[in-house]
Amino acid sequence: MGSTERSHRGTIFVEDAEILAHEHFEADQHVLRLRAPQCAIAATPGSFVHLTCGPEIPMRRPLSIMRANQREGWIDILYKTVGHGLASLSKRRPGELVSSIGPIGRGFKPHAERRRTLLVGGGVGIPPMVFLAEVLAADHAGGWRPLVLMGSEVPFPFAARPSTILVPGIPDGAIACMPLLDGWGVPSRLATLAGYAGCYHGYVTQLASAWLGSLSAGMLAEVEVFACGPTPMLKACAAVAREFGVPCQVSLEEFMACAVGGCAGCTVLVQTPQGPAMKRVCVDGPVFDAETVFPAAA
Repeated sequence: MGSTERSHRGTIFVEDAEILAHEHFEADQHVLRLRAPQCAIAATPGSFVHLTCGPEIPMRRPLSIMRANQREGWIDILYKTVGHGLASLSKRRPGELVSSIGPIGRGFKPHAERRRTLLVGGGVGIPPMVFLAEVLAADHAGGWRPLVLMGSEVPFPFAARPSTILVPGIPDGAIACMPLLDGWGVPSRLATLAGYAGCYHGYVTQLASAWLGSLSAGMLAEVEVFACGPTPMLKACAAVAREFGVPCQVSLEEFMACAVGGCAGCTVLVQTPQGPAMKRVCVDGPVFDAETVFPAAA
């Protein structure tokens, strides 16, 4: 086994994480805050944790990290109840412990020559976008200009409100934002087909296309796209990025058993310079170049 296959060893920690807070939102959505200091220090946008859900659930569940506070030693996780495992997790209370393995995976890698970053999150693909936005906003010397677009067909897991930040190129009437991002000075806009007030009526990828279409050639040369969400959304996002000639990184969602590269149960077909290859989403990803996963001919 080569060094690249072993590169994740020594950076994944097993911790008994204390539940500090557990908020519950409409449509079976939850935000879990865990005290996991080792994970918080090492986490990067796009990485995830593998959690035990309850004493009666033998298999762990992989969940994306939405925020990580290194100084205070906590991480936030946004998840939606799907299946009996996460249903059990949703009943856990502050003060209880859950076993956490993490952070796992290769995250997003913004490039300094493309500081106009477009972050696209759909449904439970929203958390990595929040994490990436926070990291970029905190890098004051980097000169990053993130824009976060979020899509959901169920109520968003936060109280949306009109944004205080003007975003040229966004269609009229699309003014709803995530207040947390607005507070960081990061513009965000919401998209849905459910008719929620202030949201763009359509898919989040259509909103991304509308914004990209408003940019000059010089501005497009500064753009890089980052996306996480359901596979159809990621494929559409890759197509939009290809249409406008901008690079795109996608974070894939796959069922996982071990989540640390041992079982190879989460492999996906990826195009490499050496030809097609099967890569493990857990440790080779979950972030990949969009063109390697969703090539133009696919």
